[in-house]
Amino acid sequence: MRDTTPHTDGRTIDSQQVFAGKLISLRVDRLFLSSGADVTREVVLHPAVVAILPILPDDRILLVKEYRHPVEDHLWEIPAGLIEPDESPLIAARRELREETGYEAEGWEKRVSFFTSPGFTDEVVTLYEARGLSAVADPDPHEIETCRAFSLSELTGMIEDGTLRDAKTILAILSHQVPSS
Repeated sequence: MRDTTPHTDGRTIDSQQVFAGKLISLRVDRLFLSSGADVTREVVLHPAVVAILPILPDDRILLVKEYRHPVEDHLWEIPAGLIEPDESPLIAARRELREETGYEAEGWEKRVSFFTSPGFTDEVVTLYEARGLSAVADPDPHEIETCRAFSLSELTGMIEDGTLRDAKTILAILSHQVPSS
């Protein structure tokens, strides 16, 4: 479980949870920054997430298409999902890959963990690269619309022409082009 205690470079004066939903909560904090400023911050609390860059044996990458209501559009994305309570990120990644694509992977490498938008949310994503993929089932139709493989050059073109607009997907594709340490 992540620590949701407000942390600042100053001193928290007041913190109130003003909304608690099924997925997110909203907290409003009043704090004094080390600069002396008295500020209010709205913080969206979000469970941790995993994302998977699934690479087929021919080096194509699997993406899923899903309707995203907040942006009212269908987006191509890498598979991703919430980490359940008491579930490790790797177990969550294995589960999400199977649910969303119908594939399992032999090799897993943690690539990076990152905040999606630290200006207003504590959401953190752990990105894995999955290799040695084999199809074991059909994707869960309640999870995604479709699953399709793309070459790296196709994906680069989709980033450049604005077809790919999901930040975690763009980051995963670009990080794939950087050797891991």
